[in-house]
Amino acid sequence: MILCDIGNSTFDFFYDEHTIKLDVNSSYLPEFDNDKEMYFISVNDMATHKLKQKYPNAINISNRIKLDTKYQGLGIDRAIACSYVKDALIIDAGSAITVDLMEDGKHMGGYILPGIKAIHNLYKTISPKLNFELEIQELIGLPLNTKDAISYGVFNAIFLPLQKTARTAKNIIVTGGDGEVMSRYIHNSTYDKNLIFKAMQSIIKEYK
Repeated sequence: MILCDIGNSTFDFFYDEHTIKLDVNSSYLPEFDNDKEMYFISVNDMATHKLKQKYPNAINISNRIKLDTKYQGLGIDRAIACSYVKDALIIDAGSAITVDLMEDGKHMGGYILPGIKAIHNLYKTISPKLNFELEIQELIGLPLNTKDAISYGVFNAIFLPLQKTARTAKNIIVTGGDGEVMSRYIHNSTYDKNLIFKAMQSIIKEYK
């Protein structure tokens, strides 16, 4: 069985306990055995079309997700992760950072932040003099050079609201491409790189 999570910027394939990450603009998609079933979810119509052209028998499981929520317009990637977890604060750190709270199997709400790269890239649009490589680190005291000043700004723009939300959560799960780095700065959090794929496997198992 092959799983694919299509995000805003990447294809994430999961096959034989391994992951393959590709840019959605890539002209290449991996070759798989024709007898393997493929299941996917997607938030990107253009990339979905590309996937279906390559793998016409791929099955979209988006309409099989069951989630108790009052949130209007919850993205399918967020919904599937939440459907798998009964009690937790879920932080998915990708091109955008999504934060969702589950309590006793019910989705209580959530919010969206720009991703680390998105915030960092804003600086060079303001001035070429602000085009520095980013180092994610928690600095003590105010910075005394521009590179540290940018790192300080990016870090606090993201982590202050996350740390505030996480204070009251008993269980915190961090996932996504930047999740491993981010989990280091969120107290008592657990990093689970395959959360989405575990949720997909659970839904497919129930459906079958």
